[in-house]
Amino acid sequence: MQLSFHGADRSVTGSCHLVTCGKRRILVDCGMFQGGRELHEENEEPFQFDASSIDYLLLTHAHLDHCGRIPLLVKRGFRGEIITTAATRELARLVLLDSAHLQEEEARHRTRKRGHDRRREERPLYDVLDALNSFDCFGRTATYCAPVALAPGITVTFFDAGHILGSASVLLDLVEDGRRKRVLFSGDLGNADRPLLRDPDPPSGVDVVVMETTYGDRNHRPFDASIAEFYEAIADAQARGGNVIIPTFALERAQELLFFLREGIRQNKIPETLRVYLDSPMAISATAIFERHPECYRPAIAELFAKGEDPFGLPNLHFVRDVSESIALNEIRSGAMIMAGSGMCTGGRVRHHLRHNLGRSDCSVIFVGFAAEGTLARHIIDGASHVRLFGDDVPVQARTHTINGFSAHADQRELMSWHARTGTPELTFLVHGEPASMQNFAGRLSGTRTEMPSLNQTFAI
Repeated sequence: MQLSFHGADRSVTGSCHLVTCGKRRILVDCGMFQGGRELHEENEEPFQFDASSIDYLLLTHAHLDHCGRIPLLVKRGFRGEIITTAATRELARLVLLDSAHLQEEEARHRTRKRGHDRRREERPLYDVLDALNSFDCFGRTATYCAPVALAPGITVTFFDAGHILGSASVLLDLVEDGRRKRVLFSGDLGNADRPLLRDPDPPSGVDVVVMETTYGDRNHRPFDASIAEFYEAIADAQARGGNVIIPTFALERAQELLFFLREGIRQNKIPETLRVYLDSPMAISATAIFERHPECYRPAIAELFAKGEDPFGLPNLHFVRDVSESIALNEIRSGAMIMAGSGMCTGGRVRHHLRHNLGRSDCSVIFVGFAAEGTLARHIIDGASHVRLFGDDVPVQARTHTINGFSAHADQRELMSWHARTGTPELTFLVHGEPASMQNFAGRLSGTRTEMPSLNQTFAI
């Protein structure tokens, strides 16, 4: 048996891991490298394995850095079966179609920049047709805690990871030449005791663990304090007469923020008159998908849906789908909260809203998630005085807030607890984290051999 690593190795994007058991080759995730335009070339690089040789792809969840290269995998020869949960299947379709549109737009943009030199038209990583073709590979639907037989001696079981709707940790039970191994891939892990989704629920008795370490070197502040700061930041911006811009991830974060805005209004901490604009077609569609999967929620939230109540509904919530409507938002000078993608400000409509509001001292920008090194969000969070947007140097005059307590990733304390619940694994691979975070977390683990694989490294297990 072998385990090789082809993404999110000493970094936080591009998750992709390959298991070889006998003649079977099983891929866990096939994500996109994110963080800057220079990573376009990294995504274009050939896979360090034969795509046509992969029998199964097990998808942990629908974030782009875990599913974003699936159309490229199919384009390069994959004809195996993709297995995931029902909610992830729906969300992945949404995410991949959006990504394909963005790839096409990016290619057109690069072609225009070439000007008169059109000897080679720029091509997208994949297009909408490639994304649609990849959906034909989605096969069986996984249910939490229900084993799925892949091949003789190979079984997979999905366990709730509590990260986003439908997210899962993936357990492979492998038998080769009489040897048995239980290999668990954490996927991305969520926080315990959050209001919407259930807590992460790993299996025990695991031999090998492959786990994320996004926040392996720190703990989140108490969640109640983060919610209070969120309400205070909104009140502060309103008092100063400006707008609030929230770069937000379309999956989970947008819905969670809508839930807390609803709670804030219900508790009279936020005025009903607050105009909230969800400027993200993907987030709008994702919210509709969220309403179709009560199996992923805590009982209290599932009960709200059952009674016909919308936990994401607000009195002055406006869904913004059309580009013209999004452009019109930049004419609003005060009293608006604009939630737009992407969370790390690497693309999407939020960059336009930052261009119009970042240079205004009466406005606020609220970051409510992780920002990888090299991203625009990280530059602003780290205190840049100016940032580059659409060819212009834009001064950072707006008041910025970073509220990490909203992160959908488990912190160090929760990661340690999750690992302990897997039993006493003989080997633990740390992935999906920056090197300092992984090293810090590795120093806290005991009773297990720890590895921090580099890109394309292979291990016998």
